[in-house]
Amino acid sequence: QVELVESGGGSVEVGGSLRLSCKASLWKHNLYSIAWFRQAPGKEREGVAFIYAGGRYTYYADSVKGRFAISQDGVHESVYLQMNSLKVEDTAMYYCAAIEGLVGAWADKNRYDYWGQGTQVTVSS
Repeated sequence: QVELVESGGGSVEVGGSLRLSCKASLWKHNLYSIAWFRQAPGKEREGVAFIYAGGRYTYYADSVKGRFAISQDGVHESVYLQMNSLKVEDTAMYYCAAIEGLVGAWADKNRYDYWGQGTQVTVSS
């Protein structure tokens, strides 16, 4: 059973930083695609950042490139999202998602089998 538990959300001012954690319980025999998504009220859930096999591949949404960094302790360990220079538009519920293997379209939320419950990030001016 794959389980994902997010933590690290909170309220910060514009320009501040937060580090989100996704504690992942993964089957040790497989490699996983893991991504961070976010969903603001009234908006679609969108892909933010992606990592595969401990960092063999990483991808980012254009809106967060240069500000966010995704990392993983090891191939089967927790995933982190370091968020710097936060903007008001980064305010959303952030979710961790996973699927076995290398996913083709990393930002497509429908490709992922496992989801966490989310952690709220609020950025105020």
